[in-house]
Amino acid sequence: MRLKHFKNLMAPQDGAAKICALAWSPNNHKFAVCTSDRVIVLYDEHGEKRDKFSLKPADNKYGKKSYTVKGIAFSPDSTKIAIGQTDNIIFVYKIGEEWSDKKVICNKFVQQSAVTCLIWPPDQPIIYGLADGKVRAANTRTNKSSTIYGTESYVVSLAANPSGKGFLSGHADGSIIRFFFDDEGTGDSQGKLCTHPCPPYALVFSQNSVVAAGCDKRIIAYGRDGRSFQHFDYSRDDDEHEFTVAVCSPSGQSVVFGSYDRIQALNWSPRRQMWDEPQIKEISNMYTISALSWKKDGSRIAAGTLCGGVELFDCCLKKTIYKNKFEITHVGLSQVIVKNLGNNSKVVLKSHYGYEIDDVRILGKDRYLVGHTSDTLLLGDQTTGKLSEIQWQSAGGNEKFYFDNENVCMIFNAGELALVQYGENEILGCVRTEFMNPHLISVRLNERKQRSGGENKKMAYLVDLKTIAIMDLSSGLGIGQINHDSKIDWLELNETCKTLLFRDKKLKLHLYDIETQQKSSILNYCSYVQWVPGSDVVVAQNRGNLCVWYNIDAPERVTMFPLKGDIVDLERNEGKTEVIVKEGVQTITYTLDEGLIEFGTAIDDGDYSRAVAFLESLELSSETEAMWKTLSKLALEERQLHIAERCYSALGDIAKARFLKDTLTIAEEAAKHTGGNGYNHYKVRARLAIMEKRFKEAEGIYLEQNHVDEAMEMYQELHMWDEAIQVAEAKSHPELETLKRNYNQWLMETGQEEAAGDVMLQ
Repeated sequence: MRLKHFKNLMAPQDGAAKICALAWSPNNHKFAVCTSDRVIVLYDEHGEKRDKFSLKPADNKYGKKSYTVKGIAFSPDSTKIAIGQTDNIIFVYKIGEEWSDKKVICNKFVQQSAVTCLIWPPDQPIIYGLADGKVRAANTRTNKSSTIYGTESYVVSLAANPSGKGFLSGHADGSIIRFFFDDEGTGDSQGKLCTHPCPPYALVFSQNSVVAAGCDKRIIAYGRDGRSFQHFDYSRDDDEHEFTVAVCSPSGQSVVFGSYDRIQALNWSPRRQMWDEPQIKEISNMYTISALSWKKDGSRIAAGTLCGGVELFDCCLKKTIYKNKFEITHVGLSQVIVKNLGNNSKVVLKSHYGYEIDDVRILGKDRYLVGHTSDTLLLGDQTTGKLSEIQWQSAGGNEKFYFDNENVCMIFNAGELALVQYGENEILGCVRTEFMNPHLISVRLNERKQRSGGENKKMAYLVDLKTIAIMDLSSGLGIGQINHDSKIDWLELNETCKTLLFRDKKLKLHLYDIETQQKSSILNYCSYVQWVPGSDVVVAQNRGNLCVWYNIDAPERVTMFPLKGDIVDLERNEGKTEVIVKEGVQTITYTLDEGLIEFGTAIDDGDYSRAVAFLESLELSSETEAMWKTLSKLALEERQLHIAERCYSALGDIAKARFLKDTLTIAEEAAKHTGGNGYNHYKVRARLAIMEKRFKEAEGIYLEQNHVDEAMEMYQELHMWDEAIQVAEAKSHPELETLKRNYNQWLMETGQEEAAGDVMLQ
């Protein structure tokens, strides 16, 4: 690893002005420096100063100079900074995502003694050491702190391992203690690991060992069992001074130690299972290095000095330019940064197993990354930032990669097809096939919302020229096989994986229902066919006709338009679907009925929010009114009352909309008090039954809960007096006579005197 000076961020002063601490944010966008004046200065990733703010003491009556800062650390989401101070407190400042965001204290943790060091591992609480020997954790969510373990010796250093699942604490008596949140299957024990000859102020927890150094001018590497296996002794070197600070690379395969006018870098050799001889970089007049911090992508190291200087260094093993479009920087044996020179975007490709990355290629229209190690294959999508590492034995570079599908990479080698989903570290599926043509393989991975809400990962491919196999990639089981009488030249699943379209050499288009396993021929002389993206609509060409199936479940219902040319493409964007047709030298577009496409697709998927969003973009007409009515009926059946309320509001049915709004309020209150599903409350179930005019069902719900009065009240509001009287008689209700008088009065008011007399005779 080479260290090359990149930039000076702060000029050193004539006297002592110690840089107390440095920290890079996990997202690589911010860099924080704590000066001797107790001020946090914030820089962007290019080293430009963007902001600063002053720190506060635990108690203002002791003055702003009553403490020093012993450690700073960014939160895992890069929006907060934790500050450990010697006046027995930790402050957490919220700095926000933007530079202009106000800096405010959001947490404070008061301690019994001075804070001496501090780290904030990902997905963990703040870990800090105290002068009384305790190592504690501070939880920012609960605003409470607790002791992890206690010792009798001052804590001089803390170091997290590369994954952040464990950490080390170094103490003034030389002891090094190891603790795990999760041992990640290593089986390593917790507790005291070893005793270093001096206080280990410079301590790192690398991927392969523990490395410590201090005032005795010696660097010692310890194995996982706590035994030392490598020494670098500079005690007889008059030019060397004590080691003051150390930092580990994000990959865990390099460490850097700081001393007086010197930075020493050690690189791990996987082949020898040892640390290489330190590479010493001497910098005259830099004086003692008081703080070090390694950028999370591994590309830079920052060093702060006793005299207040802050220097940035580029660190890499090698750097290459690829196609004059990308800069590939190997910042470690197992970590590579790929930078797009056009838009300055970066992707960090890293082997989580610590294997050395041999080469990196950029394929698939310069979008996808492919890297090889001795035992794994690295894949990445620069657009989405999704990265994968799978176990892979190299085939000598004979693999062929196909990137036609945005969700999955297809790797073909010696008659075997492997699928890797971007962002997943396991092979999704593996099949035997000789036909590696993108038109003969169709893979769908959770591309549309499913009513069932489960995983939907399926694949269709050719076993031979006349046989199609359909496979469920989640279970690895075959779910269908189609034997055809002619060679197949195109196939594709729809996005919900319920239907397969395929065409044979005779230009016949066939439809296969995966659930019923029924096959049917739907078009002859088919020269073009395609699913409309984001829907189950099919567009095809039959000689001089454009054929559109808005509902593929009814293949006999096809909409046809005459054409003079040939369909060349299908585009869908900004709420419009267009079929592009080339007629001689002219290009003509045909616009499809977006209402039928969008609304029908949303209803099929059970995505009623999407259906509402679409209908809101249309003016009210007889057609949209029918759509609102359909949606209201389906939303009520699915108990999505907020959707149903919106539908009735759009239709102008204020009574039903208000009734549903009141019902929703009752459900929310019930959920708040019971902590369960508010829709299961008896009042909600009864009101929905009333709305659908199932009055006997509503009566049964009330009576099950022994709410006779509410059942009677329901019937009275509906002027169903006979039913109300029947309920009162059945339950021997004391208000029976009052109910009859009210009924009689209502009959008199409505001009039904004869009926009123009958009521009084009962």
